[in-house]
Amino acid sequence: MRQKRRISRLSRVAVAVSALALAASACGKTSTESNTPEETKGGDKGGSSSYKGKGIGLAYDIGGQGDQSFNDAAYAGYEKAKAEFKIGGVDVEPSDGESDADKVQRLTALAKQGYNPVIGVGFVYAKAVGEVSKKFPKTTFAVIDDTTVKEPNVAGLAFSEEQGSYLAGVAAAKATKTKTVGFIGGVEIPLIKKFEAGFVQGVQDTDKSVKVKTQYLTQPPNFDGFSKPDLGREAAKGQLDAGADVIYHAAGLAGQGSIEAVAAEKKWAIGVDSDQYNQKALDKYKAYILTSMTKDVGGAVYSLTKSVIEGKPLSGEQRFDLKAGGVGLSDSNPAFKEMTDVVDAVAKAKKAIEDGTITVKSTP
Repeated sequence: MRQKRRISRLSRVAVAVSALALAASACGKTSTESNTPEETKGGDKGGSSSYKGKGIGLAYDIGGQGDQSFNDAAYAGYEKAKAEFKIGGVDVEPSDGESDADKVQRLTALAKQGYNPVIGVGFVYAKAVGEVSKKFPKTTFAVIDDTTVKEPNVAGLAFSEEQGSYLAGVAAAKATKTKTVGFIGGVEIPLIKKFEAGFVQGVQDTDKSVKVKTQYLTQPPNFDGFSKPDLGREAAKGQLDAGADVIYHAAGLAGQGSIEAVAAEKKWAIGVDSDQYNQKALDKYKAYILTSMTKDVGGAVYSLTKSVIEGKPLSGEQRFDLKAGGVGLSDSNPAFKEMTDVVDAVAKAKKAIEDGTITVKSTP
């Protein structure tokens, strides 16, 4: 993970008159910025000379950059877009226990400084984006994992997580030897219920004799279940003790703890959002990361930025499903590829979902 400089909090008065590097980080831990005069004009690789923005403004979700999952997937798309379109950008961390007012302040600072698009990584930004987007109608905003904001300059980047999770359930049901698998959700909210619903349906459709143990780490408004690895570690230990030998998590940074616990027992973990087998911070556990339910958050960030650069900004609901490659199941672990029965079952289920033979539930 890249090094970041830390910037202390400023008073609200100081924030109002300070430069972006200070204003954007007033409600968060850190920020980085890259911008050159040449970068703000678009580039040879699909850029447009009519683009007048300063680059991408990316505001992270709970857990921040370095979660090896959701936020890091967004960062990958941010970096790809900056490089390809030769634009600048700033990415800003959240702070613990922050309010919607803090998010409004952060997004306002980004928009005022000329960043376009401005992207809130996570449904927690919906209210703030709804408020700030009205004040900056010429700026394109986006919320990842939310489609409730209906302003004309706002895109809701949504995913069919239940479809990818169904494939994870198929893999778990085929890989288990104890006939017991586990699901760990970070916070019990509708979004994470989609992961649970798809996973449980995938398991049961594959083998009705397999039991699924489901656990949530915290209840809203406590969102520690997305940020504290110790919670994921303890939950996984409990499921392992109860006989689970494959555990799927949808818990962000907290999920790292579950992977650690599963690896310690030499059982199978299933990652989420990013291909966690390939995450450097999880390298010592990778042999036990069977697969990951991937969510192309980076691709969504890239696509939105491309639309703005080309002068045709996306707006409204943008759905990334299994057929479009928005979700999927990774096969980076050589051990997974060697399990031909698992691979075949997953491939069959994928085709059935894509052609409509299987309809995956989005609620348990």
